[in-house]
Amino acid sequence: MPARKTEKTSKPAGRKPAKRTAARGKAARPLPESMVTGKASSAKASVGDKPVFAYIASLPQPQRGIAESVDALAAKTLPGLQRSVKWGMSYYGVGDGWCFCCGGFADHVKLMFVNGAALKPVPPVTPVAMGKATRGVELKSPDDLDERQVAAWMKQVAAVPGVGGGKR
Repeated sequence: MPARKTEKTSKPAGRKPAKRTAARGKAARPLPESMVTGKASSAKASVGDKPVFAYIASLPQPQRGIAESVDALAAKTLPGLQRSVKWGMSYYGVGDGWCFCCGGFADHVKLMFVNGAALKPVPPVTPVAMGKATRGVELKSPDDLDERQVAAWMKQVAAVPGVGGGKR
């Protein structure tokens, strides 16, 4: 059997991808590495309002403004709201489960709903590696947040037994 030729296209050793900044022309701080690579942040898992507020405050603009708007809408929409940082994103829940999460990335904020495939209408984005039924939206500016629709999704997902609305 003849030997198979392989071409190796490796990256030069020691080079890291260039860091993107949040704004051009201003003295903007570089984005955290996690936001550039497309992974969730390195924020430590912790339950409560304080860690979520700290996570949101660590985001650059416009992601911070978007996450603040989502957080305020959740607080206004869902009585008994609980917050947590898990897997580098803020998680929100009521009752006995987590209903949705919100995380900042390089050029958008992901707002993802647990069992979002059952929501009416179904949110348009199917995220990678977040479960088959998870659906959500990607928000690039605060103006992209449709408060009426997102509040309706928040109420729907919070009412699902085992996710937010009581035990199964």
